[in-house]
Amino acid sequence: MPTHRWRRGAAGLSAVAVAAGVLAVTAAPAAAHVTVAPEEAAQGSMARVDFRAPTESDTLSTTGLEVHFPEDPPIPSVLTAPVPGWTVDVTTRTLDEPVEGAHGEQITEVVESITWTAENEAAEIRPGEFGEFPVSMGPMPEVDEVFFRALQTYSDDTVVRWIELPAGDDDEPALPAASLRLVEGDGHGHGHGATGDAAADDDQAGESGQAAGADDGSSAGVWLGLGGLLAGLAGLVLGGLAFLRTRAD
Repeated sequence: MPTHRWRRGAAGLSAVAVAAGVLAVTAAPAAAHVTVAPEEAAQGSMARVDFRAPTESDTLSTTGLEVHFPEDPPIPSVLTAPVPGWTVDVTTRTLDEPVEGAHGEQITEVVESITWTAENEAAEIRPGEFGEFPVSMGPMPEVDEVFFRALQTYSDDTVVRWIELPAGDDDEPALPAASLRLVEGDGHGHGHGATGDAAADDDQAGESGQAAGADDGSSAGVWLGLGGLLAGLAGLVLGGLAFLRTRAD
């Protein structure tokens, strides 16, 4: 199958360019291997994720990251965002059978891998730092999980291969591939996992707030009515006393 490569250093999702790039941290990253953030996306929807690459070495910097996309099932559309100081090369492959894209179009060529390379030392991911590489992709397949094998290159040309898949036991592989959980969705970015639950909680909270507001308004109306009634009775009493005083005089 033919493979095509092209330069994409300035193409992609420019709207997220400000958020892209190398992020410094004061402490070591929570996960020492290449990961995907967020960890969950909806089946049948587009997903915007970051591939995160921390530098484990105390003396070397990360100079390159190569991410391989799943072959079966394939992801029809993949777009990259520009990362300041890094170039990006995209390798594609031709499918034996076309798949349907986000708008119902037939896709015959998909992304096989993406390689980001630091242009200079200033852009490298130094010890105690991690890099983020944004990607928009989808529609996500209707499976429970997809894996992305990644190759991380260091400044001495050492390559760490984060390519191992779970073996079915509870022990995590020594060099695990990055994984992305996929939950049931309606095809419009609405899943039934944590994101959907959070939205439901927000809706419930909004409804509770509206009910509380209605109760507050009702209570306020009752108290205002009682206040008016007491004021009227007080006026009648004072008027009666004044009348009796006048008769006595």
